[in-house]
Order: sequence, then C-alpha cells, then structure tokens
Amino acid sequence: MCNLYNVTTTQEAMLRLVEGLMDRAGNLQPGRVYPDQAAPIIRNGADGPELVKARWGMPSPPSVLKTARDPGVTNVRNLSSPHWRRWLGQGHRCLVPLTSFSEPRGKGQGVQWFAPAGGGPVFFAGIEVRGWTSLRKVKDGETTDDLFAFLTSPPNAEVGKVHPKAMPVILTRPEEWEAWLGGIAAKELQRPLPDGALELIEDPV
Repeated sequence: MCNLYNVTTTQEAMLRLVEGLMDRAGNLQPGRVYPDQAAPIIRNGADGPELVKARWGMPSPPSVLKTARDPGVTNVRNLSSPHWRRWLGQGHRCLVPLTSFSEPRGKGQGVQWFAPAGGGPVFFAGIEVRGWTSLRKVKDGETTDDLFAFLTSPPNAEVGKVHPKAMPVILTRPEEWEAWLGGIAAKELQRPLPDGALELIEDPV
C-alpha cells in the first residue's frame, strides 16, 4: 500500500497541464509526501478546476476505529462500500500530482521507488472531501480539514514483484485527467498501468 510518494512538478507546470486551472494552493514545496501531510491536489471548484492543498487521508470507516482518533485512510480499493460510495461522484474527484511513488519491500527492507517509464506528467486518481471535522492528532484536538486519498487496483508486473496486493491508480493522459474530473464511473479507470509503464528506481524523482 502506497504511503509515501514524491512530487517535484512545479506549480507553473501544473497550471499548464490542466486547462483553466486556478492556483489557490499558496506556496508549494516539492518533495516527499507522507500520510496526514498537506499536499497539492487539483479538484473541481465552483469556477472550474482549482489547485489547492489538502491533507492526505480520507475519513476512516467508523467500524475500524478503536478510539476517537481517526488517522485517516490513504488508499481506497473497495468502491462498493457504502462508506466510499458517497464520495465517488464528480463533486469529490481530484487529481493528485506525483513524480514517483514507493511501495514497502518488506519488514525492515525499506521501500522501492517507481517512476513513469520515459517520464511525463502523471496523477493519482483521487477522491476528496472538504471541511471534515475530526480528531487527527490528540495533541491538536479536533480540526476541520480538506482531505484526500487515491484509488488502488491490482498491481502491474513491476509493482507486483514488490507489492503483490495493489498499486495506486495512475492516470497518464490528458483525456484520462479530464474524464476523471468530469465524473466518469470510477470503476472505468480503476485499473493498473500496463506492464512496462513503470521503472524501478533507487531514489525518488
């Protein structure tokens, strides 16, 4: 399960990638993104697509919480779950920019990084919710945040060698980005990248 990715795409590059994109993210710092951190996403705004920052980790299903604290869910697989179905429509779609992502190699063995073969801009297929109040960290008390996560699918050949259960859903073409934000059925794009579409790298790019 991907719980660490890297994004070095500049704000200027993101604005060129998505037509009509409005920058409401403030100053973005490139680098690694860990769960519960703020990161850039592109979502449907009132006046068109907008670039904003949101916190990585959607609300957890209440059934899995043992205390009032909700650390959030970073990856979403089961689209038939009532918990996730309410957030699968166009109003909760987002694109999550990345340049590389990691999967754990195994206990104590660190992570393996993956990047698109041949480079090029890509996005995770994300879902988001705005103004969600929860207890993320006990020391902070309740906070109200914009949250996001991204879909996963069965792995392709490259990821499957390291993590045989799943890989993030990655969108590589402008027509996919447009379709995702436009509200295409989530199951239509919940699929692995073709074999050979990723390369294994030692360090994030």
